[in-house]
Amino acid sequence: MDCHTIGSRLRVPQPFPHAPSPVSRVFHGIMFDAGSTGTRIHIYKFIQKDPVELPVLDSEMYHAVKPGLSSYKDDPEEGGNTVRQLLKIAKKTVPEEEWRRTPVVLRATAGLRLLPRIKPSVKEVFDESPFFVPNNSVSIMPGTNEGVLAWVTVNFLTGHLYSNTRRTVGILDLGGGSTQITFLPKSKSAPSSYIANFNLFNNTYQLYTHSYLGNGLFAARLSAVGALGADGLDWKIFTSPCLPKRLREEVNFSGSTYKVSGIPDGYAGYKLCYYEMMRVIKGIVHQPYELKGSSIFYAFSYYFDRAKESGLIDSRGGTVEVRDFKKKAKEVCNKMSKYRTINPFLCMDLTYITCLLKEGFGFKDNTVLQLAKKVNNVETSWALGATFDYFRNLNIHASD
Repeated sequence: MDCHTIGSRLRVPQPFPHAPSPVSRVFHGIMFDAGSTGTRIHIYKFIQKDPVELPVLDSEMYHAVKPGLSSYKDDPEEGGNTVRQLLKIAKKTVPEEEWRRTPVVLRATAGLRLLPRIKPSVKEVFDESPFFVPNNSVSIMPGTNEGVLAWVTVNFLTGHLYSNTRRTVGILDLGGGSTQITFLPKSKSAPSSYIANFNLFNNTYQLYTHSYLGNGLFAARLSAVGALGADGLDWKIFTSPCLPKRLREEVNFSGSTYKVSGIPDGYAGYKLCYYEMMRVIKGIVHQPYELKGSSIFYAFSYYFDRAKESGLIDSRGGTVEVRDFKKKAKEVCNKMSKYRTINPFLCMDLTYITCLLKEGFGFKDNTVLQLAKKVNNVETSWALGATFDYFRNLNIHASD
């Protein structure tokens, strides 16, 4: 099913009351995803063929910059400047006559705790832009919404939201600061704080969803070595058996710099690394009982990136089993020097992913994961879902 077929079922209201509605009207939405490790812009183009009929999702323009806005806590203007640069792409993508009625929105993920410092600069950049700036245009998105909206994006793009069988796919999102799991549970045994309700396309959905702040890839690296939240960062060096023995690196995360190294005269390798990663998982990540079924899960963000870097998949994505991450983690950890040039943290990251999937979520070795960066040429992230939310107000709320 191509993008046009899927998109033709998307019901988006007239975005603004003053917008003219000719027979075939194009409109756009600009969504910024401000994460802990980078800022991304998504520019969506919709076609409204008839005021009464449903519009088509026509295309997406996507661009990302690093580092994230957190890195500009001492220079908010420069942070605003990264947003300004991305808006230049929007100006080239959206026709000039559409600018004043195209909404521009920035949602920061929970890992970006330092947004309040940067917010005035971003708001200033938005206000000076020619686009429509709605109220609450710059805000932090609750973790619950992050998971739900990513689920909406992927199930919309795969066509699952329209089948009467209610067969949907689950999503696993691994960011720098937080990680999300969301799926449609088969039974109702989950704690109410893990359930979210929302309405979409005249259907009410009740999803299992949870966002673990501090369990994103970069946060987990630092947490595992005892660095996250530690003092004396200017002189302390944090060591790990997950790193090449002679490695000395500085890691920037969420506005702080950490010194990390391997253990020159100690042991390194998969087994020790796995025990270290367990500290970040055990007792923190809830194992959903409902996972015992055979749901298909789409995994993206750093799941995809690390699988690609280690050769598990190519840039088109693909299907892997949980045991494939485990096998690759062992291989990389036992030959760290070979993989060091690709990414010195690859052993640590693959071991963490294995630990998160197995010990955290309780996936079996043969659980199938669909690794995808894009579906039907559209990025797998919460950004499209958040654009729907802006136009439709899905009214997401945690279950009581």
